Parts: sequence; C-alpha cells; structure tokens
Amino acid sequence: MEPWRGGLATANSDKIVIGMDCLIDWRCIISTALKRQEQQKKQMEAIDAPDRPTASEDTAIANSEGSAQPVIEALSSTEEIAELKAQAAKAKETYDQLLRTAADFENFRKRAARERQDAVKFANESLLQKLIPVIDNFEMAIAAAAATQEGSAQSLQTGVNMILSQLRSTLMEAGLEEIDATGKPFDPNFHEAVSQQETSDVPEGHVVQQLRKGYRLRERLLRPATVIVARKPA
Repeated sequence: MEPWRGGLATANSDKIVIGMDCLIDWRCIISTALKRQEQQKKQMEAIDAPDRPTASEDTAIANSEGSAQPVIEALSSTEEIAELKAQAAKAKETYDQLLRTAADFENFRKRAARERQDAVKFANESLLQKLIPVIDNFEMAIAAAAATQEGSAQSLQTGVNMILSQLRSTLMEAGLEEIDATGKPFDPNFHEAVSQQETSDVPEGHVVQQLRKGYRLRERLLRPATVIVARKPA
C-alpha cells in the first residue's frame, strides 16, 4: 500500500509548501518545521535589529571623513602660521629693543671714557685758577723790586711774605699738609734721615734738625721730610 500524496499545504506567508512531492512521513515533517523555524528567526532578527548604515553608507561616511581631514589640517596649519608670525613679530621687537639698549650702552661707555679723560686732563684746573693770582703778585713784587731805591728792602720783604702766605693758603685749601718733624721721634714713614748728630739736648732717636720740609696730600705722602737724627754722645 502506497502512502497518500494529498494536497496539504501551510499558510502562504511562510512560503513552505507540503505538497504532493513531499511524502508524508516524519523526516519530511521535521525538515519542513526546521526550515520554517529558521525563516521565522531571520524575520524576527530583521525586525528587532537597530538601523545601521549599509556598506555604501559606510563608504560615504569614510569618504566624507577623508575629505574633511585636509580641511582640518589646513585650519591647523593656518593657526600655526599665525602663531609663528606673532612669535616672529615679538622676537623682532625684542631684538630692536636689544639693539637700542646696546647702542645706548655704547654711547654711555664713550661718554664716560671722554669724561674720565677730561677729568684727568683738567684735574688741576681749580688749583691753577687759585695759583694764577699768586703769580700775578710775584710779578708785581719783582717789578716793584726793580724800581725800588735803597732802603726799600723792608717793604719788598713784606710783600714777598704776603705772597708766600697767599700761596701756602691756596695749597692748604687743595689738601696739601706740611710735615714738621723738628723735635719729634723719627718716623721712617714720613722722615728721611741723612745723618746722625751726637747731642744731649734731644732724646736719642728724635729729630735734631729738619733740613727740608715734607708734604703730604691728605693721607698720601708726597715728599718725606729730610732730617738729622739725634744720638747719645760717646
């Protein structure tokens, strides 16, 4: 007895037909059920899956990103160029200030050197201005001595003493100090001994006689006093 080949079919929506070409046995039924279950699963996945771009859409997005990259790089390059220009302008300004400072310093150095030379060159200007009247007085004294008659020596001596006093006063104002060594202990820092003299009037080692005055400019020695030093009699 052959199996029945009837016209049994499923619903049209599942596209799976059990017709006359399918033997009604358990293997055919199981295979058909598995196919139907697989197709339903694909349909459910298609419904539940979120929207995602297709392959063409992915390509379009990649192309848009690739075309935007040069624009971004161009903008970045423009910003870098602007920053470099600003730095260059600031560096130029700093360099100009450095050049002006160097020029000012060079001018100051030259001016200071010139003033120092002038100070050395004209250091005695004020002193000479004070000595000029002394020279005038000496010239007048010499002229008066040439015209004086006998018996006028006293007045000439008085005039010369006045000139000497004026000269000494001028030198003292400039800082000149006399070294008076008479009767004082011998000091090799300010005295220059030329000989010794036996005497009991002055203690041994003291100055008996001053042959020439010594001078110093404030604390600096200009010329030591020339002296004779006392020693005990033999």
